[in-house]
Amino acid sequence: MSSTSVRINNLFNNKNIAQIAQGGPFAIFEHQNDMSVSPGESLFAYFMKEMNVRKRQVFCDLENGAVRVQAGAMQWTAGNIQQESGVKGVGNLLGKLVGGAVTGESAIKPVYRGTGYIMLEPTYNFLLLENVASWGSGIVLNDGLFLACEDSVSERVISRKNISSAVLGGEGLFNLCLSGNGYAVLESPVPREELIEFEISNDVVKIDGNMAIAWSSSLEFTVEKSGKSLLGSAIGGEGLVNVYRGSGKILMAPTLPGTVHKNDNGPEKTAATSSQGLGSTISTLFGN
Repeated sequence: MSSTSVRINNLFNNKNIAQIAQGGPFAIFEHQNDMSVSPGESLFAYFMKEMNVRKRQVFCDLENGAVRVQAGAMQWTAGNIQQESGVKGVGNLLGKLVGGAVTGESAIKPVYRGTGYIMLEPTYNFLLLENVASWGSGIVLNDGLFLACEDSVSERVISRKNISSAVLGGEGLFNLCLSGNGYAVLESPVPREELIEFEISNDVVKIDGNMAIAWSSSLEFTVEKSGKSLLGSAIGGEGLVNVYRGSGKILMAPTLPGTVHKNDNGPEKTAATSSQGLGSTISTLFGN
């Protein structure tokens, strides 16, 4: 713990708040029950808990260190913590404004530096702790995933090598890429338990749709036909797929909303398939 004279009660010893993950200066706290609901909202709150819809917060424990967070995400600080803009001159500001505009992330991410504690605002999103160094040359993020990182982690905006991968792949033309040493906190639309991680070595992964939420910057991302020909792709029913080629990792969320297959040829209750309809059909055939 930080060497600060601030004492915090009813947090670390709170039975309703559980620490579910830790990495670097970051810890993820999860509120087990929503205690501040009215009687009329209690039924709703009960089923939210049963479906793992809970408030989660990121806690930072700094010892002469620094973290960078999404603008507006800080809830409180304690100790000798100073906020910096994270902007180094006019040129750097313009670069950040452009980068924020094309990636969908906040242009200015304040830096909190010193010794003490920082708590971020609660969220219903699922929080992931990623060791950026384990992604090699960097980790590319889908828009809106970034929440916080250690100040030792570098940010840059990368663009697609071809427009087709953006227009047809549904991923956007620009993405935020994190690299270097340190931990980052990501806001995931699905829990860690539902994420599939691919580790590929000079190989290829093809995904139908933009279910990949993060991938190694070393991978080449293109959009290609699912079959060898347009006719084969059409017959297969997949059309175009997102292709990740090379060596690296991919985090895929297979349970994102809209990923359920709608089978128009699936079984349905008709006169020919239901027991009642079958009897009616036999009666018609034999004239009874």
